[in-house]
Amino acid sequence: MTVHADAGSRQFPARPIVAVGAVIIDGTRVLLVKRGREPLKGDWSLPGGAVEIGETLCAAVVREVREETCLDVAVGPVIEVVDRIRPDAAGRIEYHYVIVDYLCRVHGGTAACGSDAEAVEWIERTDLVRYSITPGVAAIIEKAFAAPTYPFGFQAK
Repeated sequence: MTVHADAGSRQFPARPIVAVGAVIIDGTRVLLVKRGREPLKGDWSLPGGAVEIGETLCAAVVREVREETCLDVAVGPVIEVVDRIRPDAAGRIEYHYVIVDYLCRVHGGTAACGSDAEAVEWIERTDLVRYSITPGVAAIIEKAFAAPTYPFGFQAK
């Protein structure tokens, strides 16, 4: 018998949780947040989080980015869809997210640390190896940079 927390719990969920992430690129830099909560507290990742009931994916991206970074973004195309499944020591699924990552562009605000984040930084693409990045995020960032053209009318560098 599998033991799950209540239906609204993120830890030991009854089913996967739909979440979004934002790959926010500015020239040769990408915006990362240092996670302030579990799972993966203390690791650097893309801004994002769980989709709320009745919320569209794009609305969730805009809200999560604003909450974590104080920035307003325009949401572009999907870059990647990933499973983030983390079992506990006994092998039970402690966290299970299905994350839809979008390419985004800033159109307002100044990057600052908001809720759920310990820090927010613009990181040069070449400096990513110096950060403790959550699993798979570097590949998603590289996929965004490798896109033939960004949306919004500017080219990748």
